[in-house]
Amino acid sequence: MMNIVVDARWTRTDTHDGISRYGASLIEALHRLHPVTMLIHDERQLRLLPAGVPHVMVNSPFSPRELLLSRTLHRLHADVVFSPLQVIGGFRRNYRLILTLHDLIYYRNPQPPAFLPLPVRIAWRLYHKAYWPQRVLLNRADAVVTVSETTKKLIAGHRLTRRPVTVIHNAPSVPARPGGNDGQEPDGPRDLVYMGSFMPYKNVEVLIAGMAFLPGYRLHLVSRLAPEREAELRAMIPPGADVVFWRGISESDYQDLLARAAALVTASRDEGFGLPVIEAMNAGTPVVCSSLEIFHEVTGGHAMFFDPSAPEDFAAAVSKVDDPGLRADLVSSARDRAKDFTWAHSAERLLDLMRSLAR
Repeated sequence: MMNIVVDARWTRTDTHDGISRYGASLIEALHRLHPVTMLIHDERQLRLLPAGVPHVMVNSPFSPRELLLSRTLHRLHADVVFSPLQVIGGFRRNYRLILTLHDLIYYRNPQPPAFLPLPVRIAWRLYHKAYWPQRVLLNRADAVVTVSETTKKLIAGHRLTRRPVTVIHNAPSVPARPGGNDGQEPDGPRDLVYMGSFMPYKNVEVLIAGMAFLPGYRLHLVSRLAPEREAELRAMIPPGADVVFWRGISESDYQDLLARAAALVTASRDEGFGLPVIEAMNAGTPVVCSSLEIFHEVTGGHAMFFDPSAPEDFAAAVSKVDDPGLRADLVSSARDRAKDFTWAHSAERLLDLMRSLAR
């Protein structure tokens, strides 16, 4: 039997980010189809990983021992190794390797995630100054995975790899709900939900500015953020606008909030997939999003789009979703579109790719 090892060391220890959820969800779905062994570097990662999947404790991906990781994988008799990122150490490997490139956002927005160690953040910026380091990494693999046709097209356009590229989609973890919601709490405001980071390219400032034109609405910013960033955004809130900072939200609270929301909103100027978008579609909540190619791909056009440079355009798009007939049509068509994205389907595609490499 093919021995599959998945690098789960990018799993968070507190709450998922996008890559952490992608890896953990694929592991869970893949293990239902074929036995999998996970690599971890911190026991706390098991809180967010599926129970019952065998794991092996190895070094952190930031450790110098990463250069010798292939020795560990050889001892595990790995046939195929999958990484949810494009980086994994080891030389002189005798196993097949699949790497993942989620997007090219950081070439256009080179600011690294704040949680990374300072030396890694410095290397991150230098790495994204040119495309050739990416080519070196991806060409080490036998195959490359990405999450959307939009990113696959960009990979080809920049000639980032000679290896075959397969699209393995993200999928919603928020369960589908029958019907839709009218976005109205009794005697309360109409809720708008933003789920995502607060990095500059996410363009949250436009959402906040747009609240000046949306009396009777409340904008929920549910993700964690640094106190300094919160202070910056609070200073931008228009007089009388209703904006709530959650500073992190549990899965159950997020699902409850999304279930009653008037819309999920995002003004992002760049995106690799946009997982909250497909989660909202699956939950029967309309999506109001910036008019990006990736959002048109993921939603299939079943969303309300706006110019991400114009707060007034954002507000107008939100207001359109008030129409009951338009809202019902949008919810129905978006839910049908969301059925195309499941972790089971993504795991099947990944397993097919693994089998083709192992032959």
